[in-house]
Amino acid sequence: MKPFTWKRQVCLITGATGGIGEAIAIALAEKGASLILTGRNHEKLSALLSVLPGHHTLVCADITQPEGIDKVLSVCRAKAPTMLINNAGVAVTGDFTQTPEADIGRVITTNLVAPIILTQRLLPLLRHAKEAHVINVGSTFGSIGFPCHSLYCASKFGLRGWTESLMREYVNTGVRFLYLAPRATRTSINSSAVVEMNEALGNQMDEPAEVADALITQVEKGQRRRFLGLPEMLFARINGAFPGLVDRALIKKLPTIQQFMSSTEKETML
Repeated sequence: MKPFTWKRQVCLITGATGGIGEAIAIALAEKGASLILTGRNHEKLSALLSVLPGHHTLVCADITQPEGIDKVLSVCRAKAPTMLINNAGVAVTGDFTQTPEADIGRVITTNLVAPIILTQRLLPLLRHAKEAHVINVGSTFGSIGFPCHSLYCASKFGLRGWTESLMREYVNTGVRFLYLAPRATRTSINSSAVVEMNEALGNQMDEPAEVADALITQVEKGQRRRFLGLPEMLFARINGAFPGLVDRALIKKLPTIQQFMSSTEKETML
């Protein structure tokens, strides 16, 4: 098996100006990859470009809209990407009954529907490469239903299932589907209430650079699934095999969770 060569990669990163997206962009640029960076804020994209080594392409677009995906695909046709990193995401936390209907659609569309549509549209281009990768950035909460995070969990559970299905569907092709599940990470997607809740519960929070390093290792080693954090990984496996045990563990923590999640909070990492 030949060693993976980042200098031959053309990587499309969605949500490039979020905490994890920016860290991934910096790490891959330092490895010599060529990047197509997409997000909704041109000023932030330009600021990111200014600190990256190498030559890269910016696409200011909202991938939750058809015209945004069309704009990204137009650039990709000229750049021949070999890798798609579906990283863009949003979170809404708090009492489910207080969540505005518009936020329900926003979370599911951004975290699940947009990656599905973008990937479907991009696959014909990716299949031109001898070997291509689609890396979907999920979450520990794609394996564990966590109180007051129902919409985020729903979107990430869906992302994990969709990725797993395509892993198996495309196993005999040159396209590799990978799923990366970070645990709590210090980015703007977390409101101050979420950060305080994690501290009260004793939950560890990783730096974005740690997630970027994990993604690089995952691709280089060809790992289909990678979960960050040993306690979280074990908790996810227990939840899959013995959900009742996790039910009881989280019921004990519910008063603390509700203390910090008493109102609806929304943050974005696009």
